[in-house]
Amino acid sequence: MLQAEPAFRSHPFDDDKLKEECGVFGVIGVSDAANFVALGLHALQHRGQEAGGIVSHDAELGFNSARRFGYVRDNFTKASLMETLPGPLAIGHVRYSTSGSKGPTQLRDVQPFFGEFSMGGAAIAHNGNITNANALRRELIDRGSIFQSSSDSECIIHLMARSLQRNIPERMKDAPRRVEGAFSVVAMTRTKLIGVRDPLGVRPLVLGQLGDGWVLSSETCALDIIGAEFIREIEPGEMVVINRDGVESHKPFAAARSRFCIFEHVYFSRPDSILGGRSVYETRRQIGVELAREAPVEADLVCPVPDSGTPAAIGFSQESGIPYAMGIIRNQYMGRTFIESTEQIRNMGVRLKLNVNRALIRGKRVILVDDSVVRGTTSRKIKDMILDAGAAEVHFRIASPPTAWPCFYGVDTPEREKLLASSMSTDQMCEHLGVDSLKFISLDGLYRAVGEAAGRDPDAPQYCDACFSGEYPVAPADMLANGFQLKAAE
Repeated sequence: MLQAEPAFRSHPFDDDKLKEECGVFGVIGVSDAANFVALGLHALQHRGQEAGGIVSHDAELGFNSARRFGYVRDNFTKASLMETLPGPLAIGHVRYSTSGSKGPTQLRDVQPFFGEFSMGGAAIAHNGNITNANALRRELIDRGSIFQSSSDSECIIHLMARSLQRNIPERMKDAPRRVEGAFSVVAMTRTKLIGVRDPLGVRPLVLGQLGDGWVLSSETCALDIIGAEFIREIEPGEMVVINRDGVESHKPFAAARSRFCIFEHVYFSRPDSILGGRSVYETRRQIGVELAREAPVEADLVCPVPDSGTPAAIGFSQESGIPYAMGIIRNQYMGRTFIESTEQIRNMGVRLKLNVNRALIRGKRVILVDDSVVRGTTSRKIKDMILDAGAAEVHFRIASPPTAWPCFYGVDTPEREKLLASSMSTDQMCEHLGVDSLKFISLDGLYRAVGEAAGRDPDAPQYCDACFSGEYPVAPADMLANGFQLKAAE
């Protein structure tokens, strides 16, 4: 049922952060698979908070689906709803809109998408962004396809429908060959669970085992919540087809050098997940260590900007010897609707979510560690709060390089001119923010923190770092057609 108003509204604090992409989860071979999917989506909620959906299949009742706006906990924990999603096979999706309608305004844009083919139905859930979606959409519409949503992900269903391959898994191999950009897809037929990663492996996808059943997930933390064993990551360019007989692996794409999104390590993934065999928490702590080595400063306290700056702040403190302290406290119970009541309350902005520990901060030289600076509006407000609490000095240390370029691979990034680093040097940003010093980790330092001891290979970068470097591993065809200018060759 469509809702007249969104389930929640974004808060000003959140508007100055890069928005998470989406999360996908699938289970096969267990009773009431949709219940496990709901738990998995709950663990992936950080990847998308606008909406969620689940499709299940039962041998007698066929395919069933439920799509809702808002949090998983507010929808998919109700017995009355979950009883409508029976069967041993289910997939799910949590959404933050990086394409299609922005905000929770169109239920038709909520995944998973379902299609009925001559050989049976199939549903797909997609994390990432298709960079040639506009061109594909025009082509498909010209050939008679009728789109139900504004999401780029629906292109995959239509490509599957027009494929000449003999069965759905083969069509699932065929369709992504026309797709450019980043995609980790979890799909299902009546009897199979399918996972596909794009050739560069930009977005994550992992395989787990749950008793005699199998699980596909965006992150390992979602395996933990259902007690599944982490088996391995789906490889870049790999497609797995899972049924009652086990897991089949296919390589439908030409081999390519992996370019996993480095910002997954910095911010998007949960700190208790494992990426590329590395603890996300440990990587973020090591970022703080590298940052302390690259940008030391005399101070009294190292304080994280909650919550994403916490592991890096711990690493900075450990390396520098400056005490770690919770100088800013996050209100974990702040609602997202009452704040719209009056203009005066809306203007309180960050103070509704964060509060300064005044007794700790007063008279101190404070190092604030945050994950990124996007527009800079939140950083300025936090700096003002720290100074209002009586801090003697405020120094910002940022656990990523300057974000100067938009992402077109599944992250909702502001237009380039709205990114502070696109038009200002670090010194200019420091002056703009009004802090005593501002330093970002270097790109080489970030690479060292994720395990590349020699730093970034400029001739063949090991990760996708386009938001920092402006070097896009896949040309953003639709954006280029709309006039986007790539970085000039040096």
